[in-house]
Amino acid sequence: QVQLVESGGGLVQAGGSLRLSCAASGGTFSRYAMGWFRQAPGKEREFVAGISRSGSTTSYADSAKGRFTLSRDNAKNTVYLQMNSLKPEDTAVYYCAAGYQFRTEPSIYSYWGQGTQVTVSS
Repeated sequence: QVQLVESGGGLVQAGGSLRLSCAASGGTFSRYAMGWFRQAPGKEREFVAGISRSGSTTSYADSAKGRFTLSRDNAKNTVYLQMNSLKPEDTAVYYCAAGYQFRTEPSIYSYWGQGTQVTVSS
């Protein structure tokens, strides 16, 4: 059983930056592909970015490309989402997820964190 804990969310002005972290425990971190998803009020949960087990491959939603960077440190059991040039439409609860496959569908991921709120003011 893998436990995931997100941190780093908060309130930031448009154009600002945040770095989200997701710390994993209870499993062999390097066995899991990791993903970040977000969910805004009244909307479905959507894929933001994903990273393979080794960290050699990443994938981003079109909305995140060029602004967000996903990385992982398998020695620290942690994945990081650096978010730059934030926009009000990035406002959402951001969730970290771990899964056995590197995919964009939320249903593929087996373990989820509780989420961290990101609010971008205009």
